[in-house]
Amino acid sequence: MSGCNTTAPEVLKPLPTTQTFTDSSGRSVELPLEVTRIAASGSMAQMFLFALCPEYLVGLASPWSQEAEKYIQTEYYKLPVLGQFYGTGTLNMEEVVKTAPQVIIDVGEAKKSIVEDMDSIMKQVNIPTIHIEATTETTADAYRLLGKLLNREEKAEKLASYIEKTLQQVNKTVSTVEKSSVLYLLGNNGLNVLAKTSFHAEVIDHVSNNAAIIEQPSFKGSGNEVDFEQLLLWDADVLLVAPDSIYDEIIQDASWQQLRAVQNGQLYRVPSGPYNWITNPPSVNIYLGMLWLTDLLYPENVEYDLFKEVTEYYRLFYGHELTLEEFTSLTAHP
Repeated sequence: MSGCNTTAPEVLKPLPTTQTFTDSSGRSVELPLEVTRIAASGSMAQMFLFALCPEYLVGLASPWSQEAEKYIQTEYYKLPVLGQFYGTGTLNMEEVVKTAPQVIIDVGEAKKSIVEDMDSIMKQVNIPTIHIEATTETTADAYRLLGKLLNREEKAEKLASYIEKTLQQVNKTVSTVEKSSVLYLLGNNGLNVLAKTSFHAEVIDHVSNNAAIIEQPSFKGSGNEVDFEQLLLWDADVLLVAPDSIYDEIIQDASWQQLRAVQNGQLYRVPSGPYNWITNPPSVNIYLGMLWLTDLLYPENVEYDLFKEVTEYYRLFYGHELTLEEFTSLTAHP
């Protein structure tokens, strides 16, 4: 008679449903194993994440501009606006909770208070909150990191490769030329500038000599206020103005003709659609700005085709097939 089988049945351990993620500030945060619902902490994170996983966004940090409607699919254009933590400080915690994200993601340069800031948001809404550092030189790696976390590795690699290619092309050009001096003018009267080393002046600093050297650069998008006499002293080779700003006033006002750039026809509007290509805010749009400004300043030295590079950007980052007509309209010099 055979003995009874007394072996206890194997107990299957439940599969894990969470993962521990270490963000760029060194914080260890427990996240769902599969993340499909994300809230962006601000406009920079929104732009960054929209390129990687637009279908995961539960809301917008800031509404799209009216001009963005032609580039952005309707379902993303009409997402609820949740506000932003930094900048305007309008992040609506109640609305964030209503949209039920699995994680709130902050992207960009780390503030000195980043650990406290991320912990504060997480405590208020009881939703995991992480920071991903993304500077001009590290954005490609930031995409790879988030691609792995969000199971979007293939798309992340395409975005990262585009960024690395762009930096390589731009750096190759600007390393061989005598850089032009440039001023970016803002404000209703054109007397605000993006100062050298300002967070918002990254593109200008990278590809040109930013003439706006100021002892205490403002890190706000509105820049530093100066007087007209200071503009005359700087007398930059090239002047840039924001879209829908004072271009026409500068052309028509005789006093501005004292500036060498205006005399020489070197006044340009920065392209915009769906975002300003240089700043406001400076997120992944800066790579468009680098391509455009390098081509504008050093056309005989660039080895890339601007139309080809810009259309590839719009395809990868916005999911939009840019036409030649749209490109021409975006980059037209009045």
